[in-house]
Amino acid sequence: MREKYLTTNPKQTKKIGANLSKEIIKTFLGDIAVVIALKGELGGGKTTFVQGLAIELGIKEKILSPTFVILKRFKIKNSKLKFNNFYHIDCYRIQKTDELINLGFKEIIKNPKNIVVVEWAENIRKILPNNTFWIQFNFIDKNTRQIIFNYQSLKR
Repeated sequence: MREKYLTTNPKQTKKIGANLSKEIIKTFLGDIAVVIALKGELGGGKTTFVQGLAIELGIKEKILSPTFVILKRFKIKNSKLKFNNFYHIDCYRIQKTDELINLGFKEIIKNPKNIVVVEWAENIRKILPNNTFWIQFNFIDKNTRQIIFNYQSLKR
């Protein structure tokens, strides 16, 4: 099943991210991490969406695209949540999957208490788990973005 959203400002994009966090919080805790793969052009709203996800998890640190550091870990401090860590990964500069594997990616996605969001996930498609939840971001115009959720991949 696919679900499409149109947003016309960053606040709407963050709200869609926050709503996904709410679903993850109440629904998921499986055998491995929740992995969300974001795909789309530069300026498509991926990082803004991630900011909404993080805010809903209670993360206070500023969320910026980790293009140059590749991977950032944020501790989820809310003890009521079943998750401990939120990973924000940017694979824009990744040319070989070994680059991410060397950063401990396989161990990160094995932990069911992790939520992992990967920007430019198409660059590492072959090392993502089968149940990765894919989200496509389409740049419509200066203000408008289309966000497409692929729910098929969210089942556990």
